[in-house]
Parts: sequence; structure tokens; C-alpha cells
Amino acid sequence: MAIVKMKKLRVVAMAEERDVLLRELLRLGCVEISEPDGQLEDATLSAPLARNVCSLMDTKGSVADVTTALGAIRRYAAVKDGLFIKRKPVKESEFHSADSAEQAKETCEKINGLLTQLYNIQCDEGRAAAQSAALTPWKELDFSLETQDTAHVVFRMGVCPAAADVGALRAELSGGELAAELYPVGADKTQQYLFFICHRTDEAAAMEILRRAGFSVVTFPDYIGTPAKNLEAIACCVQEARAEQERITDELAACGGARDALRLHADRLNTEVAQDEDAQRILTDGTIVFFEGWVPAEAEGKLASLLEKRGCAWETSEPSEEEYPDVPVQLKNNWLTKPLNMVTDMYSLPAYGSLDPNPLMAPFFILFYGIMMADMGYGLLMLLASSIVLNKYKPKGGMEHFFGLMRLCGVSVFIVGALTGGFFGDFLTQLVGIISPGTVFTLPALFTPLDDTLMILIGSMCLGFVQINVGMAISFYKKLKRGQIMDALWEEVTWWIVFLGGGLAALGVTKLVLLVGGVMVLVGSGWNAKGFGKVGAVFGSLYNHITGYFGDILSYSRLMALMLAGSVIAQVFNTLGAIPGNVVVFLIISLAGNALNFALNLLGCYVHDLRLQCLEYFNKFYEDGGKRFRPLEIKTKYVDIVKE
Repeated sequence: MAIVKMKKLRVVAMAEERDVLLRELLRLGCVEISEPDGQLEDATLSAPLARNVCSLMDTKGSVADVTTALGAIRRYAAVKDGLFIKRKPVKESEFHSADSAEQAKETCEKINGLLTQLYNIQCDEGRAAAQSAALTPWKELDFSLETQDTAHVVFRMGVCPAAADVGALRAELSGGELAAELYPVGADKTQQYLFFICHRTDEAAAMEILRRAGFSVVTFPDYIGTPAKNLEAIACCVQEARAEQERITDELAACGGARDALRLHADRLNTEVAQDEDAQRILTDGTIVFFEGWVPAEAEGKLASLLEKRGCAWETSEPSEEEYPDVPVQLKNNWLTKPLNMVTDMYSLPAYGSLDPNPLMAPFFILFYGIMMADMGYGLLMLLASSIVLNKYKPKGGMEHFFGLMRLCGVSVFIVGALTGGFFGDFLTQLVGIISPGTVFTLPALFTPLDDTLMILIGSMCLGFVQINVGMAISFYKKLKRGQIMDALWEEVTWWIVFLGGGLAALGVTKLVLLVGGVMVLVGSGWNAKGFGKVGAVFGSLYNHITGYFGDILSYSRLMALMLAGSVIAQVFNTLGAIPGNVVVFLIISLAGNALNFALNLLGCYVHDLRLQCLEYFNKFYEDGGKRFRPLEIKTKYVDIVKE
């Protein structure tokens, strides 16, 4: 597999063809429209070309509306989405149907209208609840709240702290010459509620006495009648509001059958958003439209047919090396390498003009994952879970890559588990021992993590040595292709000779090859340096390469470490479960422990495998920094479009 070859595209069309052309490009799904640099001016044009105006914000508002409507259905119609969305096949004509879109829009408006009504009623109920809470302490007061002060008498409702001595206040008011009276109405943990009547001429003096006790006036404007009457009216309003809420929620629940239509509408609107976003990148003077972009070379033929059919003037050209940083990257994948897009997406896409890392990484990533987990039971779980999700739900994008990679790694885990005789650790051995005491049963194994730890450690580092040399070979090929012959000679070739010489010397065959390699290291390290810089270059190269290669190879010991850790943890839980000698207890403890071990290893093996690829392998040849190819295409979340 390789990086798809791209061509730069320039198109000029009549302005009235814009919408039709965009729809056709959307269906074609192979053109990325570039962001314009600004305005284009030409002496032959009546006006400079400027950005096209479209209804992007309105479309995004419609997307927000349908998302809100779907959320309402999920909440009030008790319709659950589940962990994965099962896509529904839809014919292309139905997807683009104007009638279907209009019906979905009306349903969306109806649901959002009901939500607005429900929100307003809930707000009214909240205000009524607050009013009720404020009036409840005054329920026993037989006094109309709209009553005004007379010419000689004032009426005041107020509160004071719960600790205030109301008896003393009443005595102070009545013991003097003041014409005033204070009546307790109610109390709670924090306040006392009081009703105050006073002759107008004594109001100032009486209020001064009350203020010293923390008295503050409370008013209830716009209320008519006693607090009890108002509380009854509020309770009726609340009851009516709740009945109306039930009616609206029932009506919202009845809209649950429209979920599929709204989902289709959501996908349709998101497609329109993508079309409008690209429409903004088109330049126009009102008469013509112009845009630049990128198209895969393999899709140029079908694009040409479309552009010629629409009467467009267009051209394609090969990007120059100076334009490579701006060229979008699309990887050409097959069933084996496509799931590895998950890894390259997390790291970085390769730069255009470099190598696709997926086919170079896939065998190592899948093998290393199998070595680290190495259990038939875990492998079967991975195969079963990934196959169910991929076949039943048919996810797209990142989820498709995730479960595709899980299935490939599950095969590897099962195979290596068969070689090591692991099935949820020693689950079967312990189970047979409980059912039939004295019977020894073990699965056949080529080697086991506990008995052959040293061999597995050496094998892990040998695999690391192989992967590092593969990375060096790729780097060697790239340098030769670019004409960097001396760099390839003094870098990869030199150290290959050193590795070969070290092996021959260790076997006692000859030390001559190692000597030649040492001389090449001394000569090649400073071949392009001058003066004393040659000495520094030699020592720097020796230090960096020896410590670098040693550290990189030693890093692959994690293959053995994770295999051993997973096996030991599984056996520990199995042993703990077998101690009581009861099958039921054994199954509970063993399955719970293995579930935990499986979850930890599922993530841990991925992280460590990813580290080996990105740090030890990619640094030998990988050139990152590529920009993803994002063509104008139909992307759906809820439906799969069936072309007619």
C-alpha cells in the first residue's frame, strides 16, 4: 500500500451552476476544495473574485434544532440509542427527497415548539413555587394583602430573627404612650413573621424600637385577598401547570416514531453543512465561480466526466516538491492495513511524498499485541466482541478502525495463547482439579511464560532487533531513492556491518568484520565534519548509536514483561478461586479477576505496543506532518446510503 497520488485542481464554472456542481461533487466524494488565499483580480473580469455567500449559519441552526428534537425524543419517548448506533440503509433518492426533508422539518418544529411550551410552563411553575414558599409563613394571617394604609393607621408585615424576644417588643410598644400593636403570625428556624399595626403619628418611634430588634418590612405587591386565598390560587395554578406538562410530555412521547426520520434529516443537514462550508471557499464575481482543490489521480477520470458535463473549464497539475506540505494525504488501505489507521491517526499522518507506515507496521503491531496478551480465552473474547460490533452495527471511521484492529489482534492473541497453553490463565487446570481432585490437566504448550521466561526475554529482544533493522532498511531505501548514497553508506550500512561483525565475533568465527565495521564508524561519523569537529562527531556518533540501539532493543523486553504479568495475574485469581474447592465460588472469583485482567491488558498492551511503534520503529524512517485529505463527501452518522 502507498500514499495516494494527488493532483492540484483548478475549476471555473458559471455562477448559476454552483449549487448543482457542488451537489454532484458531494456525490462524487473525491474533491477537496482548498481555502482561498483571498481575492483574485484579473483585468478581464468586471469585478474581483471574492468569497461566495451561502447559508451556512442557517443550516447550522437547523442542525442544532434537529439535535434538540432528537434529545427530546430520547428523553420523553424513552427511546434508547444503545452503546452503538445501528445504521439504517436508505436509498439515495430518499436521502435527497425534498418531501421527506420538509416533513422532518415540520416534525422538528413541532417538537421544538412543544419543548418551548414545556420550558415556559416549567418556568411558571417554578415562579409559582417560589411565591408559595414566600406566602406559606403568612397563611394564618387573616388580612387582605391589597389593603392600603388609612389616613390614621398603617399596616406593616415584617420579619425579625428567630432569636428576637417578641414578647419584650410587644411589652415595650404597649407599655409606653405609643398607639401600636405587634402580632406574631408564625415562625421557622431562622425567622419570626410579625404583623404590625400603628397610628400614623407614632410610626417613626415604633419602627425605631422594632429596627433595634432586627425587624424588616415585607411587601407582597400585586396580590389580592388573604395569603390563604392566594395560596389556594397558586396551588390550582401549579396543578394546572403539571397537568399541562403531562399533556405535552405525552405528546412528545408520541413523537418517538419520528426518530428515524429526524435522524435521516440530521444526516441530511450535516451534509448540507459540509456543502455550505465548501461553498464559502469558492470565489465569485457574480458571473463565474472559481475554486482550487485536490483530487486523487485515480479519480481524475470520473471527475473529468462530471466537469465536462457541467460545461466547466478546468485543469489538473502535478504538485511541485515545494507544494508537498500543502498536499493532503490519503492512505490506500486494504483489509489488513486499514485498521492501523487508528495508530497513524493518533500519531500523525505521513508527509506527502513519503512512505505509508501502515503496511510496514501492521505485522509487527499485531504480532507484538498477541505476544503481550498471549491467552486463547482473551483472544476469543476480542474476536467475538469485534465481530459482533462490525457485523451488526457496521461502524464507520475511528470505531471501525478500533474494532477492526481488535479483531486482527484477537487472532494474534489466540494463536500465541495456543502456543503458550493459556486459556484465562490456568482456568481449565484449576477447574478440572476442583471437579475431579487428583486429576492433572494442562493444555499443550510450546513454551510457557513462567517456565521459559529467559527464552521469551531473549526472543522479545531478537524481535526488537529485527524490527529496528527493518526500519533501518526502509531508511536505507529512502536515502538511495533521494540520491543520499554516502549518508546511507556511513549510517545504515556501517552499523549493519557492526551488527554482523559482533555476531560473528560472538560465535567465534572471525573478528575481521567487526574490525571493518569499527573503522567505518570512525571514518563515517565525521566524513562531512571539519577539523576538531571530526573528533567530536566520532564520539557523539558512538555514544548516540550504541546507547540508542541498546536502549531501543532493551525496550522490547516489555513484550516478555506484559506476557508474564498477564499470565501471573490470571493464575493468581484462578488459585484464589480454587481455594474453597467450590465450583460456583471458583467461577465467580476467577471470572471477576480475569475480567479485570483482560480490561487492564486490553489497554496496557495497546499503549506499550503503540510506544514500540512510535518511538523505537518510526524514528528510523517515518516522516510525519501530513494533512488529512478531506473531500466534499456525504458523511452520515445514522444511515447508510444505498446508491440506485
